[in-house]
Amino acid sequence: MAETAKPQTSFGGRWALGIVALAFLFVLMPFLFWNATWFGRPLNDTQISKALIDQAHPRDIQHALTQLELRIEAGDPSVRKWYPQIVQLAADPVNEIRITDAWVMGQDNSSDEFHQTLKKLLNDANVMVQRNAALSLVRFKDDSGHAQIVAMLKPSEMNSPFDGKLLARLKPGDVINTGTMVAHVESPAGKKEVRSIVPGTLDRWLVANDSSVTIGQPILSLLPSESAVWEALRALYLIGATDDLPEVAHFARGVDGMSPQIAQQAQATMKAINERNQPN
Repeated sequence: MAETAKPQTSFGGRWALGIVALAFLFVLMPFLFWNATWFGRPLNDTQISKALIDQAHPRDIQHALTQLELRIEAGDPSVRKWYPQIVQLAADPVNEIRITDAWVMGQDNSSDEFHQTLKKLLNDANVMVQRNAALSLVRFKDDSGHAQIVAMLKPSEMNSPFDGKLLARLKPGDVINTGTMVAHVESPAGKKEVRSIVPGTLDRWLVANDSSVTIGQPILSLLPSESAVWEALRALYLIGATDDLPEVAHFARGVDGMSPQIAQQAQATMKAINERNQPN
């Protein structure tokens, strides 16, 4: 007697709905993450006011500041009602907020309050805050941050924030962004992360891997990032002095790994400096 054929299970119904739902989540989740972290998402006045005082969510404050920057650039006079809060955020304990804040204040060079606050930020503990303040001051025709801008063209050293044994994670030539973890420092209390404060390219380690380091000891040399060089050259086009020419000339000759636009800007900057300093 022939066996009865078993009915074929249909690949539909709840299975199909489940697959569709899963596919939808694969699309939805990245969108929700992007929407939550993208600073270009417009905010209305109520949302900006709420975000600026939300100390529990620093990224929301950054988002609001970025939206205020766009409004300032568009010439929206209503933005001035938030100026006292923008100035107040220059003293926020979160580095990223002060970094963004220093850049935003440079968008309105008619505000004396912004001008004076930016001058104070040149002495901020965070190098990136200093840099943004120096660049913003150029918009005020103020060269108080000249030293910080020239330093953006030079290699910098990163110091160990902890005592212990250095465990390097990166190698020379690796590109580093702000916040990139470059190493661990191991101590009896455990491993602690060492993250870069500024962007750049790892030039060389100043101490051997697995060796002991102390707080404040230089551990690596960092070459400047292309974005830092670009902004510094643009600023020196306006405020550069003859003493800056050797640093600028280094980039005018072209640098491996950097775009031709850097060399072009360096050449234009050198020309502007020379013309500005010619005897009458």
